[in-house]
Amino acid sequence: MIKIKIKTKTMLGIVATLASSPLFAGGFAINETSVSAMGTGHAGRSSSAIDASTVQTNPAGMSRLKNEQVSAGVAVIDAKTDTSDTRSTFGGKEGGDVVPIGLAPMGYYVKPIDEHWAVGFGVYVPFGLITDYGSDFAGRYFANKSKVEIITFQPTVSYAFNDKVSIGFGPTINRVAGELSSQVPNIVTPGSNDGKIKVNGTDTALGFNAGVLIQATDSTRLGLTYHSKVSYRLEGDTKVSGGTFSLLNVSGQHYNAELELDTPESVDFSLTHKLNDDWTVYAGSTWTRWSRFKEVTVESSGVSPSLGGSLDAVTEEQNWHDTWAHAIGAAYQLNKEWVLRTGLSVDQSPTDNAHRSARFPTGDRRAISFGAGWTPVSNLTIDFAYSYLKEETVKVSAVSASSGVYNSTYSNSGSGFATSLTYRF
Repeated sequence: MIKIKIKTKTMLGIVATLASSPLFAGGFAINETSVSAMGTGHAGRSSSAIDASTVQTNPAGMSRLKNEQVSAGVAVIDAKTDTSDTRSTFGGKEGGDVVPIGLAPMGYYVKPIDEHWAVGFGVYVPFGLITDYGSDFAGRYFANKSKVEIITFQPTVSYAFNDKVSIGFGPTINRVAGELSSQVPNIVTPGSNDGKIKVNGTDTALGFNAGVLIQATDSTRLGLTYHSKVSYRLEGDTKVSGGTFSLLNVSGQHYNAELELDTPESVDFSLTHKLNDDWTVYAGSTWTRWSRFKEVTVESSGVSPSLGGSLDAVTEEQNWHDTWAHAIGAAYQLNKEWVLRTGLSVDQSPTDNAHRSARFPTGDRRAISFGAGWTPVSNLTIDFAYSYLKEETVKVSAVSASSGVYNSTYSNSGSGFATSLTYRF
């Protein structure tokens, strides 16, 4: 459950507006934490142990790396949103290009200790979301700007029982920063001189990442990775500006705020099978527990007596559901220096037309990926990857007594570009 607690003097208009805005909509996981895995559409990511990025994809894979090594890279995410058939009570523009270009940096280090033990460290971005519609957006009373950034630091250890089975574990230290804003109708002249509510908050929380890697046969490897739930309590403030919200004008006021947020646990199972010296095939499935996101609840205390005193919790149901993602991929060793990769993946949306919001209007997606690894010298590899995804066309329908009606059809697509460098000592 997500909960906002506005702990100082507030007002009914603020609470009602935030309650009608689906905060921190689900489905904002970022897959781009390994460039080599991205090239195969993330198929086989928990069973491959190709480079130091296995710290994140499966920490048990560190025991299979023969050399001390460091990997560093970045993914560039360019998402596009087209809206059509938009209807809004107060008018305004279509959504347009609402997602700025995003960057997802990553860095990993692995050091084998002996034939059994290896240690490592990783820093990466597991979740993120940015949408910015602008102040003249037709659905501005339901969503204006949403920004969630999480960066994870992960010290890790792995142990190989023998040449067949290894395990790995790493606690995660996760830092989150969030910003959410909405326009608010002016009660005197709705649609003009709107007010604005902006909520900011940060927190640091702990989780863990664990995995098992099994060399089932000489040519087949199985991997299982568990990424834990992480529970945050963001502390920050709510800022009110502009407009006339009620008979009691609170424009320019700041209020302390708390936001509880759980990012969901996930389980990834994958297979890597070497057909021959040239070809390797991959498959994998990932289950994510988005059903943790059931509702948005806003609670306040100290409401002005002129507005009726304390206010009970205002709740909006979300009813997200658990999702599955599936992927298949292949790699071809062209020669000693070059390996070529490709993959196909499908990913369910955690929401449906009844509960989908303008903050994250996502649908089921399909993606195709291409990648390459270039090893110009024996201890240096440069990886490249490109992915293109297309989502099904979805509808957003939002109704609120204070914010009117917003209906629109969304068509989303996106491209991801990534590169990384791995150096083996």
